[in-house]
Amino acid sequence: MKQFLSVHDAPDLPALVAEGLVCKKNPFARKQLGIDKTLGLLFFNASLRTRLSTQRAAQNLGMDVIVMNVSQDSWGLEMLDGAVMDGDKAEHVKEAAAVVGQYCDIIGVRSFPGLADRDLDYRDEVIGQFVRYAGVPVISLESAIRHPLQSLTDLITIEEYKKTARPKVVLTWAPHVKALPQAVPNSFAEWMNRADVDFVITHPGGYELDKQFAGDARVTHNQREAFEGADFIYAKNWSSFTQYGQILSRDRNWTVNAEKMKLTNGAKFMHCLPVRRNVVVMDEVLDSPDSIVIQEAGNRVWAAQVVLKRMLEAL
Repeated sequence: MKQFLSVHDAPDLPALVAEGLVCKKNPFARKQLGIDKTLGLLFFNASLRTRLSTQRAAQNLGMDVIVMNVSQDSWGLEMLDGAVMDGDKAEHVKEAAAVVGQYCDIIGVRSFPGLADRDLDYRDEVIGQFVRYAGVPVISLESAIRHPLQSLTDLITIEEYKKTARPKVVLTWAPHVKALPQAVPNSFAEWMNRADVDFVITHPGGYELDKQFAGDARVTHNQREAFEGADFIYAKNWSSFTQYGQILSRDRNWTVNAEKMKLTNGAKFMHCLPVRRNVVVMDEVLDSPDSIVIQEAGNRVWAAQVVLKRMLEAL
């Protein structure tokens, strides 16, 4: 594996998921693989699970890890090629990425969209520039439009907890107090469309995902209908793609509650975290035995570890 930016970098999806579960059973089996190798983690935005789980995964493989909060710990970076740098950015990514590539064998990058200019955000410029100029493999720790490590984690978790060969998986929009990116739902949809699941997306009108990510998923504006017979409920808020970055609804009728969960086939509740309690999902669901958000977060380590393992094997 030369890079990990999307599901397209994982052509053998079932094998990758299975290998992730093998890592979970024996975390230190390949401890020697990363000896004398360094992972650089660059965060343009805040992180808890991604940062800690990726560090832990690298340590399980024997790697050294360098972590930097860009713009706080370093110069502000200019991303635009051909820019006249007479503003507040002191260094161009062309030099910065190449220099980091001199210090690290693999680089992980996390950045969020601005949610103001759809064309700019969907060019995925930050991570794309690091891929272009770093000279070493790059792993996405979340970009403006995708979060592949989270999606691999979700698929590993579904594989671990499924009770039927082809479970029904529902991605449901839920209300939120602020405008959020489409990265997690985009990526989740992209991965579920490649997996052997019955995949349904439900959201209010105006929250349609970009077709390249929604793919052939069944889409309904009737949340209760979507929940019927589901094996997994994945709740996530996102802002509008068509009216880009806008909040079109804060309708609390879309909040996931126990009454809706009763419509399912004893579904497990999933969320990428952090989650706004009693806005996205009620306490009664999040604290129930059917909530697997903590176990899901724990699996972030094994998703990162199997990706790093394959990258190291390809060096």
